[in-house]
Amino acid sequence: WQEGHTAHASHEDADKMVMEALDLYRRVYEELLAIPVIPGYKTEKEKFAGGHRTTTVEAYIPVSGRAIQGATSHDLGQNFGKMFDINYQDEKGETQIAWQTSWGLTTRTIGVMVMVHGDDTGLVLPPRVAPLQAVIIPIVSKTCPLENLSDYCEDILKNLEEKGIRSKLDDRSIYNPGWKYAHWEQKGVPIRIEVGPRDLEKKQARLVVRFGGEKIDVDVSSIADTISTKLEEIQSNMFTKAKEFRDSHLVKVTDWKDFVPNLELHNLVLTPWCGGEHTDWEEWVKEKSREESLQNAGLEGEDARAATSVAAKTLCIPFTQPELEEGMKCIASGLEAKCWVLWGRSY
Repeated sequence: WQEGHTAHASHEDADKMVMEALDLYRRVYEELLAIPVIPGYKTEKEKFAGGHRTTTVEAYIPVSGRAIQGATSHDLGQNFGKMFDINYQDEKGETQIAWQTSWGLTTRTIGVMVMVHGDDTGLVLPPRVAPLQAVIIPIVSKTCPLENLSDYCEDILKNLEEKGIRSKLDDRSIYNPGWKYAHWEQKGVPIRIEVGPRDLEKKQARLVVRFGGEKIDVDVSSIADTISTKLEEIQSNMFTKAKEFRDSHLVKVTDWKDFVPNLELHNLVLTPWCGGEHTDWEEWVKEKSREESLQNAGLEGEDARAATSVAAKTLCIPFTQPELEEGMKCIASGLEAKCWVLWGRSY
């Protein structure tokens, strides 16, 4: 859990801090967790209560087709400063109200990572954040006891650790190799290194990649370099896969009749919008999408307090905006559109 609060002498400095914090959170998701996010502004309805403006990074969960707010960074303006008398003396000795910011990233990131990358076998961890990046498993048997493989495996472990690769030798004698395979797959360790009598004979080892299941035999003399390169490749491939899937479920809709059907397809929906200040039309979309979704499912009489959340909500007004054609109308109000807004079913 990480949280920050700052006070500034100018709105310009405060806004710069807000954007720096948000970009840091974007980098945590994209560069560490291999999760693509969409940065943008929250609407007036969805912003932090009492704040001037809220920025956000929004992620997409493939298995459910729902969005999730990844992290937020708030421009609080001077509202709380005025309310609680938070002031400072400027260079002229005059009392001024501070411009404040607030930003945070929580343990929710772990849940998002699990849901985006995990599979039916268990966790799939991006290498940059995996506590263990590689685990060595000796393939022992009655004809090849651990003693035959121990020194060889210890040498591999030493080479990996000298390369800065977070590694472990699983030499527990109470479990067989198959059990260990399943155990470390469930924990999401990026690379499994299998070492058996044939590997010892050939001076090699077999690498099994958790993400995608690739299996490759590598020369033990270059194993540390090979794994180091492979870990970066895995990191990149995990991000690419998540982004391609997310992008395939990101659609533009300009007519209301296409809005709910796209929600049903687990899509995030970009629509022309009359502006983030129109909370009334935002509420209309929420209620109308819920009503149509329940009707399509034959659950018209479902109590709002008991029904699964099928209503759409605004996720953000993305910083990166598609071209807005002249005369384009808001999907809900029919008023002239001022921007594109991103909708989805959300956690």
